[in-house]
Amino acid sequence: MTQAVPTQQADDERVRITRWDFAPGASTGFHVHEYPYAVTYLTDATMRLIDKDGKESIIEMKAGGSYSRPKGVAHDVINAGSAPMAFVEVEIKPAANS
Repeated sequence: MTQAVPTQQADDERVRITRWDFAPGASTGFHVHEYPYAVTYLTDATMRLIDKDGKESIIEMKAGGSYSRPKGVAHDVINAGSAPMAFVEVEIKPAANS
């Protein structure tokens, strides 16, 4: 399967910001989120999500749409559409004094 292309835009003590670009059929590969995160879509997207139990869901997002999730989310994200898709993911790191 084709891999989605991550481009790290920032990584400091507060956040890690990554742009993800997916060709049709491309996948992030199964991964677990180390930090809480928010995603904003740059394009319309049809995604197939596979969770840690193998359950599949199809999600439709419009360009400009956003959502957030807690740390520990485990999944694979696949572009299930016929066009390229892209989003920006912002991972929120814990405060240094916590």
